[in-house]
Amino acid sequence: MNSQVVEKVSLVREDENISYITPTINPLSCTVVIVETGHNIWLYDTGSHSDIPAMINSYNQAEKNINIVLASGRLFNSVKNISNDLGGNKYIICGNGSLIYDLQNEEIIYDKFIEKNKALQIINICEKNSIYYNIYTENMVIAKTLENNVLFYHQENANKPESKKTKINLVNDIYNYVENLDNENILKITISDKNSIIFNSIIKKLRNIKNIDVLDVAHMSRKMIKSGTEAVSLEYYYTEITSENVDKWNAISWLSEKIGITREEIIAIGDNVNDKMMLENAGLGIAMGNSAPYIQQIADKVVANNNENGVAQAIEENCLY
Repeated sequence: MNSQVVEKVSLVREDENISYITPTINPLSCTVVIVETGHNIWLYDTGSHSDIPAMINSYNQAEKNINIVLASGRLFNSVKNISNDLGGNKYIICGNGSLIYDLQNEEIIYDKFIEKNKALQIINICEKNSIYYNIYTENMVIAKTLENNVLFYHQENANKPESKKTKINLVNDIYNYVENLDNENILKITISDKNSIIFNSIIKKLRNIKNIDVLDVAHMSRKMIKSGTEAVSLEYYYTEITSENVDKWNAISWLSEKIGITREEIIAIGDNVNDKMMLENAGLGIAMGNSAPYIQQIADKVVANNNENGVAQAIEENCLY
């Protein structure tokens, strides 16, 4: 491990709970923390933002040794806003690894966007099979209606100032809109349906398209939104499509080479299928207490859930010294 002060990695998201497992790995002295901005940390309307103050406090304590790098499936502007709130000033990773942005030099330094012709193929299949889908560009989500994950973003926006809202662009003809889209790159496409048979049949068709990756998902996505004064559960089958070989870990690996750190100097904190490669390849893989059981099984350790300051716990126990 390098003797110089370097940086280290970490991530986050959603699902079931598990009791805290006492860590058996010694804290690392040089760390880069990459925090994945999954929905659970940023659910302002459900109170799960309780993790944020403790996270900021931990980062401030470790200011001399840790650089904050956020990695997320979200849009560029959303991740940038969160990074600004937490004091991150180096890099952000967006679209599940489709893009790395250098905040100091204000430029994209790595990208793997979906080619427009591939996006149109995907849209055509979705339209012919009447399945819900949306397009994530660098700056907006394109959809026909407010459903599933887009409904979640819409509700989340209600508690944000205008400058920090996720831009949702509702259009009637997505194919035509994307075909004529200029100066916007496509990070990913999401597909969802409440019926597993319909969902799986579309996935099979999409896998026949070359040079794209379809995320393997073995469970339903579950999110809570507010309807009046009551919390309502949203449940649906969900997957994400990216350009080939896009993954958070691939982007992290590229960035680690650029800034001169080794795999052993990386901590990954995750809780979902799109965090799997990070947990398996990082020097230390940490699962959140609210993560799916199969994610906890591949992790080196498990911390508290997002409502119990799990991210702060992971940083304090493994990065501070």
